[in-house]
Amino acid sequence: MKIHEFQAKEILRKAGVAVPQGIVARSGAEAAEAFRKLGGPLAVVKAQIHAGGRGKGTIKDNPKQHGVELVRSPEDAARVAEGLIGHPLVTIQTGPEGQTVRQVLVEQGCDIARELYLGIVVDRASAGPVLMVSSEGGMNIEDVAEKTPELIYKEKFNPAVGLEGYQARKLAARLGLTGPSLASAEKFMKGLCRVFVQSDCSLAEINPLVVTGAGELLALDAKMTFDDNAMFRHKDLAEYRDISEEEPAEVRAGQAGLSYVKLEGNIGCLVNGAGLAMSTMDLIKLHGGAPANFLDVGGGANVDQVTEAFRILLSDKNVKAVLVNIFGGIMRCTTIATAVLAAYKSVGFNVPLVVRLEGTEVAEGRKILADSGLAIISADGLTDAAKKVVAAVA
Repeated sequence: MKIHEFQAKEILRKAGVAVPQGIVARSGAEAAEAFRKLGGPLAVVKAQIHAGGRGKGTIKDNPKQHGVELVRSPEDAARVAEGLIGHPLVTIQTGPEGQTVRQVLVEQGCDIARELYLGIVVDRASAGPVLMVSSEGGMNIEDVAEKTPELIYKEKFNPAVGLEGYQARKLAARLGLTGPSLASAEKFMKGLCRVFVQSDCSLAEINPLVVTGAGELLALDAKMTFDDNAMFRHKDLAEYRDISEEEPAEVRAGQAGLSYVKLEGNIGCLVNGAGLAMSTMDLIKLHGGAPANFLDVGGGANVDQVTEAFRILLSDKNVKAVLVNIFGGIMRCTTIATAVLAAYKSVGFNVPLVVRLEGTEVAEGRKILADSGLAIISADGLTDAAKKVVAAVA
């Protein structure tokens, strides 16, 4: 689960991690009032969307309007907010259509002496969290890793213990932090690591992490994502979910117990099993097609779920054909064939449907489809299915 920057900063502030003062605004008038309340001569208006690269991003119909801008008066704050709210912001992570900005964060300016990078991820190799820091704050960490990997320092820590003092001091020393900054860094790093573990985060990133003129460390930006499978333990965090920032079809699929990810192709895929779904998409690409989605209905899908899966697939206007690829292990092919027919009649297909069945009771399942009298293209094997569905949209 992703959350907005202002929400991540709320979590950090409660945990004692230093962040600038800021106020969320949903109109130009609210942005102007936020500037007045902050009381400083300088503030920053920041678009709030679930995507990175906002500072370099621009409004789709106004390339001069960036997603993050400095303002020096209430009037400036109102102008920038009005230029962002209600408009699609295009960044390196949104695609050409951009994401609509529905709110902005008006944040007090600060005295920046240095910009650093700090992030925590789960390291699969060591099966635990790792804290990463770099002197190259404000840059994409992927670019730093590619061009100057020697500037990234890592420290694994035990989630049951948290980051220990000596580990924080070692990383701070590598960043050249001394005096008040050293003590501030230790407090900041230990606090962020504690939040990461306690909140079941999958990512926590502060970029940039700034050192102020007074030597204090401050999270100028904050990005946090959480493990969806752990949300039953965090009812408070579930309230941060912003469905308007998510793909509607993916939200709908999740409510039906389906695993769905929208893609940019024109061949809808309905498969049972994540590995088989990935293989199906690979075969479609191999034979010249383009999958429109990843959709795993799981091993125990029922008629209602299969019907909803078809509705979701056909709601995508780009879909010109659908491939159903089922390997009946736990689930019998007869069950799937019956579900496919019921869903076909309920939904009403207007695009070609290719079905490949294999596994338990496969002969009986294929016979059910063949005897249905419906315009269903049967495939013998995955390669045959991929070729037939690609040919159907040619």
